[in-house]
Amino acid sequence: MTTLPVYRWRLAPDGLATRRQLRALGLRPGGQDVVAQIERPRRRRGPLVAYLYRIDRARPVRPMTEPRAAALAKANAARRRCPACRRDAGYVIPAALGTCLPCADTPRLAA
Repeated sequence: MTTLPVYRWRLAPDGLATRRQLRALGLRPGGQDVVAQIERPRRRRGPLVAYLYRIDRARPVRPMTEPRAAALAKANAARRRCPACRRDAGYVIPAALGTCLPCADTPRLAA
């Protein structure tokens, strides 16, 4: 297995970009392998690592189609629906609670 070149923060050569940088350019990695990584040092923990991809091999982002937009809207609606009261909470239900805030505040009656 080959090792990746490691660059310090803000010292990567031109022609390489992270996923976020590619997305800002309207691109995606497109199945290419990671070619390098950047490490940003931190004081008390390990360094932050970001993987780099070649810009010239990146492909354009796929456009949002009507079926994909409908599926995304349906998935987001499911995340807002409370499983206890079955109402749309208007926000994403916290995973830690599992229910909307009014249902979480209501004490459970022992059966």
